[in-house]
Amino acid sequence: MAETDANKPKKKRDKIKPAEPKTVAEAKKRETQPGYWQLTDDEVLLRSPEPEDEYKTSDSWRVFRILGEFVGGFDDLATITRGVTIFGSARTHEGTEMYEAARETARLLADAGFEIITGGGPGIMEAANRGAFEAGKVSVGCNIELPFEQIPNPYQTKSLSFKYFFVRKTMFIKYSNAYLIFPGGFGTMDELFEALTLIQTRKIRNFPVVLFGSQYWRGLLAWLTSTMLNEKNINPEDLGLIHLTDSPHDAVEFIIKICTTEKGLGLPKSP
Repeated sequence: MAETDANKPKKKRDKIKPAEPKTVAEAKKRETQPGYWQLTDDEVLLRSPEPEDEYKTSDSWRVFRILGEFVGGFDDLATITRGVTIFGSARTHEGTEMYEAARETARLLADAGFEIITGGGPGIMEAANRGAFEAGKVSVGCNIELPFEQIPNPYQTKSLSFKYFFVRKTMFIKYSNAYLIFPGGFGTMDELFEALTLIQTRKIRNFPVVLFGSQYWRGLLAWLTSTMLNEKNINPEDLGLIHLTDSPHDAVEFIIKICTTEKGLGLPKSP
């Protein structure tokens, strides 16, 4: 169904961003320019103190800000009991195959009774929030402070903002019953392997981890099988934690199946 202008949420005015450097030399030159490096709370907390570092005496007090961020996140997300977090690249453009697949999958999940959670940014995150928003369901964005401001996508019914990556990642894990992971970069890989590690070590109960896009993930899965498994750094059953698909309907049906049989959410058997 075609969208009318009246049904579209108002987007924030895009800020003009400098062009991305094309070479290492350009990147290094950019780093020397005023305003390039905007200090974030994560960077201040995680950097090693130097002998005369003004921050080293304040690290213990910074715990209170971290505590406050945890408390705020727990309070804001307390009603999310059937969350599914969708990850993927912020660089995926509207109208591409993966953008539309994420949008459709999120809509199907929302119609099936799940609440959609994303990192709140553009690309796949926007597509997933948009699918839930268009279904008239809960669409959560857990936004993060970055050196270059991340502009929240306009398809969020509940929008949170975090200064610390590790607090935000805790929210994703705590309020998710499944992870659905589309093609992405370092951040997407980080979320994928953290979830697999927590499941493997039984820090959390097993929940569905779905990889969407077989062509994109084929090389990684082949390496896990031929190298990591062959070197006995993982067990064969560890690979069973991952479900690979190219179909929005299959992804949703798999998540529903696992959530109804293992987590007892009482969701319908099909979207």
